[in-house]
This record gives sequence, C-alpha cells and structure tokens, in this order.
Amino acid sequence: MRYGMLCRRGMGMPIIGGSDSMATRSRGAGAGFGWLTNGIRVGFERPKLLFGGAALLVVACLLPSLITVPMQIYAAKAGTPPSAATSLTTMAISLLYALLIIPLYAGYLQLVSAAERQQPARVSDIFMPYRQGEAWRLIGLGLANFVVYIGGIAIIVLAAGRGIIGWYMQALAAQASHQLPPALPGSFWTTMALLMVFGLWMMGFYAISLGQVALNRRSVFGAIGDGIGGALKNVLPLLVFALSSLLAWIVAIIVFLIVALLLGLIARLISPWLMVAVLVPLYIGLLLLMFTVMFGVMYHLWRDVCGDDVANAMPPPLAA
Repeated sequence: MRYGMLCRRGMGMPIIGGSDSMATRSRGAGAGFGWLTNGIRVGFERPKLLFGGAALLVVACLLPSLITVPMQIYAAKAGTPPSAATSLTTMAISLLYALLIIPLYAGYLQLVSAAERQQPARVSDIFMPYRQGEAWRLIGLGLANFVVYIGGIAIIVLAAGRGIIGWYMQALAAQASHQLPPALPGSFWTTMALLMVFGLWMMGFYAISLGQVALNRRSVFGAIGDGIGGALKNVLPLLVFALSSLLAWIVAIIVFLIVALLLGLIARLISPWLMVAVLVPLYIGLLLLMFTVMFGVMYHLWRDVCGDDVANAMPPPLAA
C-alpha cells in the first residue's frame, strides 16, 4: 500500500495520508502484552516531551471542574438536591467539554508518534489539531464514537437484559424511600459479562479510529469502519492486554502504596507539611504515568493493526 507523506508545519513528525482504502490486520494473542510493555516504555524514552504533554492534558481535563464543582458545593451547602436545570447544565458542560478535548487527545497521540520516530516536537504541539483546523473532524469522530458506545449498550441491554431497566428504576425508587434495593434480575450477570466484552472491544475501536484520524488522516466514517473491523479482528490480544493490565495495575498499586506509606511516615516525623510536599508530587507522577502509558498503548495498538510498514516508509529522523 502506498502512503503519501505530509509533514506538519512546526513539527518534524510526518503524517500518513492519501489512502482511500485501508486494511486492518489481526495480531497474535501476545501482541496485547506487547502493547502494554511498549506503552510503559515510550514515556521514559523522551520523558520531558511526553510527561510535559501529559501535564498539559491533565490540566485541560480538570478545567470543567472549576465550574461543576462549585455548583455541586453550593447545592450541598444549601441542603437541597440540585435542581433539574442545574443537573442538565452540569451534564451539558461535561458533554461539550468532552468533545472539545478530543483534539487534544489526538495532539498527544501525535506527540507519542513523534517520540517513537525520534522526530522533533514540543509539548505545546498537543494543540496542533486546533491550530491546523483539524479539530472539527476529531470532534465529529468523538460524536460518532459516542453514538456507537450508546448504541452498543442499548442493544445489549434490550437483547439480554430487559429486566435490568425495570430493576434499575425500582432500585432508584427504593433508594429515594430509604428501602432495601430489589433482588437482582436473572439476566444481570449475563448482561454485565456482555457489557465487559463490549467495553473491551470499544477500547480497541476507540484507539484504532482515533489513530486513523490523528495519524493517518482518514475520514471520520473510514476511521469508524477501520475501528470496527480492527477491533473485531483483535479481540483475543485485547483480552490478553486487559488481563496483563489488570495484573500490572495490581502490582503498581501495591508498590505505590508501600512507597507512599514509607515516605509519608518518614516525612511526618519531620513535619506534616513535608508529608504533603512528598505525597502530592508522588500522586501527580502516578497520574502522569497513567496518561503516558494509556496513549502509548493506543499508539502501538493502532500501529500494529493499521500502521502497515509505516516505519519503512519514513524518512531518516530529523535532529531535535
């Protein structure tokens, strides 16, 4: 397959484009473990770039809380549940911002690509999709993914768990009247299992479709088709990735808690403020690591399924 090379102004990272038809590949089960290990590795190869970009992304993700949290605090102090208008306003703000931040996800994915290809890039390049007028395509992809997500859940609930909706409404009524919740319907665990499988597929679908638009300049509908096909072809490696991630997360949490406990005890012996000064950066570091790993996994998943021989088509890396 031939690829046209398009180099973005201000970034030495080439963008793949010019292909109207794409072929997705199926990978072996071990690819799922490779996505995880590569996702962990990538952040430490160019930490200044990727951890700095992750910090900007975290700040951007937290901005809506400056509006929604004061509204929730005010309602709590008033001692009354938030009105329908307040709830709808909070939901609308959250949904709108969730769409507006998708171009930043694409920009960070491009940073990961630049890091992997040893191309020059800057932390502020996560805003490149907005600067170059590509935000609307990415927002359109976000809307389409949202429709796929809601549609998939609706199909599963209607097909396998019709009693779930009635049970949920009864549980809400019981909670409001301070009564015990009703017994779980017989289809509850079947529905939960199907939803977990769908969530696993959705993870692959989202990574592939976002990578196709952000890195391969695909149309929104083309990226959706690639995401659907690519995720279906790679359910087994996605399952291996999920199990590997669960084990890695358990180990990471145990290590983190041990380190935080030891540092906290030592710092507390000296000063309570020192304990805060030690633990807060530790938690921030864990959050940034989570972001770099997540997008590193997304990049390598996309590259394995849709990237073909992109690396062979790339020009020699530029000096940063």
